Amino acid sequence: MIVAEHTVFYKAIGPEVEVFNHVNELKLPLLLKGPTGSGKSRFVEYMANELDKKLVTVSCHEETSSTDLIGRFIIKGAETIWIDGPLSMAVKNGYVLYLDEIAEARPDVIVAIHSLTDHRRELFIDKLGETIRAHPDFLLVASFNPGYQKGFKELKPSTRQRFVVLSFGYPPPKVEAEILVAETGIQKEVAQKLVAIGNKIRNLTQLGLTETVSTRLLVDAAKLIHSGLPKRLAVHVAVVEPLTDEEETIRALKDLCDLMI
Repeated sequence: MIVAEHTVFYKAIGPEVEVFNHVNELKLPLLLKGPTGSGKSRFVEYMANELDKKLVTVSCHEETSSTDLIGRFIIKGAETIWIDGPLSMAVKNGYVLYLDEIAEARPDVIVAIHSLTDHRRELFIDKLGETIRAHPDFLLVASFNPGYQKGFKELKPSTRQRFVVLSFGYPPPKVEAEILVAETGIQKEVAQKLVAIGNKIRNLTQLGLTETVSTRLLVDAAKLIHSGLPKRLAVHVAVVEPLTDEEETIRALKDLCDLMI
């Protein structure tokens, strides 16, 4: 669980800020869908900061259960006490709860949040036999990566239809270069070359990569270059190597990148 309370940079590329503001006002659940590293998590952090709301982030994985989110009994000394999980804490206190990659969580997590994603806005804690009415400021935001990875879990249509949905993609080249400059202080010309590399690889669909070059990877490369690492080496370790373990593909991508920067 991560609780965020710091200033973050985010460059809007569509109506996402306007949609989020309306969703927050109406207290509707929001689902962000898009590829890895396309700015979903950063956007939620930015909006929570802009609205002066506390953000609790849960990075979901295949072992994430409803108990992890709702809470559990623990033994403390001679007593058995109840400890709220991040979901219960957010519901009670009116925080923004962000369930990152919700499709990766176990099915009981989806069941647990059902009554929070409709008109009831309630959380049932079966171990306590209690139903908690959500704080007026509580907001549920989730994200998932719809089929960008082989074998990636999908959300059921019945679950998706419980949310207002925003789609995220990679920014246009000009905007992506601006992001790299703002995030890292790198020279504009170098940022443009990194973005060109990213877009070139994204279009090489014949390589069969399970993931492609995210803005996050380009930011990492820019940070390394700005810190003094040679450009080509920075691109090799921050962009190429994270994409695949296939030696032939790595060699081809490194050769391509070396020609472009």
